[in-house]
Amino acid sequence: MKLLTKHFGELDIDEDKIITFPEGLPGFEQEREFIIINNEDDENPFQWMQSVSNPDLAFVIINPFHVFPDYEIDIPENVQKKLMINDEREVAIYSIVVVPKDLYNMTVNLLGPIIININKRIGKQVILEDSRYTTKHYIFKQAEGGE
Repeated sequence: MKLLTKHFGELDIDEDKIITFPEGLPGFEQEREFIIINNEDDENPFQWMQSVSNPDLAFVIINPFHVFPDYEIDIPENVQKKLMINDEREVAIYSIVVVPKDLYNMTVNLLGPIIININKRIGKQVILEDSRYTTKHYIFKQAEGGE
């Protein structure tokens, strides 16, 4: 399948790699299908979650455990049911990254992780009820021992 994107031009994608978000994403409820685009550089932990229907909509994402190894998440039981999760090995967790002009101020949303059942190719962004996390955790300040 051909996919037109703002950041990557035209891509050939495997339709079997499309992830369906039955409820969309908060603020983008009409966007239901995304594809994850990996960086060609294996050392770069950032990836893109590109809308299949909107070439202009893509989110920078990261596995939050790469930057915050102590990150803890309990996937609510209702989410496990919606995503048909039976085993933790079926789960991929990502966080959306905000990339400002000054890259040093890059933040990651740990309060609203994206949970994906990698076998069923379905996902949901979950808003956690956990006061330890916010929508803006500084990535580079964390690496230096800050926040």
